[in-house]
Amino acid sequence: MLGAQAAVLKAPGPFLLPAARAAAGHTSSATRKEVRQQLAKQILRAALIIICSAVGYVLAGYVGVGMVPRWVGLVGGFIFALLALLLEELIRRTPLKTTIGATIGLLIGLGIASSVSAPLTRLTEITIAQTLIFLLIASAFGYVGLVLGSKLEEIKLPSSSKLLALIGRGGPSRRELLKVVDTSVIIDGRLADLAETGFLEGTLVVPQFVLQELRRIADSADAMKRARGRRGLDVLSRVQKSTVEVKVVDEDFPNIHEVDSKLVALAIQMQAKVLTNDYNLNKVARLQGLEVLNINELAGALRPVVLPGEILTVQIVREGKEPGQGVSYLDDGTMVVVDNASRLLGRTLPVSVTSILQTSAGRMIFATLAEQVNKA
Repeated sequence: MLGAQAAVLKAPGPFLLPAARAAAGHTSSATRKEVRQQLAKQILRAALIIICSAVGYVLAGYVGVGMVPRWVGLVGGFIFALLALLLEELIRRTPLKTTIGATIGLLIGLGIASSVSAPLTRLTEITIAQTLIFLLIASAFGYVGLVLGSKLEEIKLPSSSKLLALIGRGGPSRRELLKVVDTSVIIDGRLADLAETGFLEGTLVVPQFVLQELRRIADSADAMKRARGRRGLDVLSRVQKSTVEVKVVDEDFPNIHEVDSKLVALAIQMQAKVLTNDYNLNKVARLQGLEVLNINELAGALRPVVLPGEILTVQIVREGKEPGQGVSYLDDGTMVVVDNASRLLGRTLPVSVTSILQTSAGRMIFATLAEQVNKA
């Protein structure tokens, strides 16, 4: 249903150990699986060539009672098998929508050709000319149907959920609630808090290549990176224990090397949203037409509104860049610059907001001591 093999992690028990084991053994198991698949494909292809060659060899004996040498039938069957394998490779490289559309168009074209050439079949004698005319009509209509059918993917049809919504009976489909999670938002830690509050709906999709990246970070020689990686695994464990459904998918893209590019490709394939804190991934995903959920943007939207003249109670923690300035921080991390407060380090006191500055890095509040405002 997701276009990838998924394992639903709703069973009781800690998430950390299974995730670490799966990430550690994924590379070797995936390699063995690929080897088995390639071996099976080679065996099937060899069987196809042998069967087609044998059938051609046998059929040659029935054509013209010995007029066609059997080795000609053998070679013909071999060539037929090669053409079938080439067709298989072409279909493999063609998008599924294009293949389905082309097949439907070909069948419709051949059906029309059969109807148009029906008068030829009513003749008592079928000549070579009539046979050639039939082949010409079938080829023309079949080719036109093939080309037109391959354009089917360019037609933008509304999804079933949108059609239901138009008649008042639709709701968000399960596919629309899928969210592909990247490494940055897992390490951030706030994802678990958001999941535990119940505001996060739908299914969180965690690709195996993201778990592998987390494992590499958790095994890093750098103590800071190692702590971040282990915190990410702990966060996934907390999310799994919440009401949010978590799915680990094995889908990978061997031709794509960057994790961010794989995430975008997976989100496009699954028609899912991207949940991230990474600025560059945010921009790239939006350029690809994906919907992006950014926890930093959510945190910024949830910051309390502060108006000039409002009184805040803050603790001066350090001196500012300008002489006499003191710096404090609100609970959401917003910096508050207080005039004439450098001498009051460590003290908690009321201040009056004078102005608010919104920058790309966040919000800054400028204030003065409330007692100065009262004296004035």
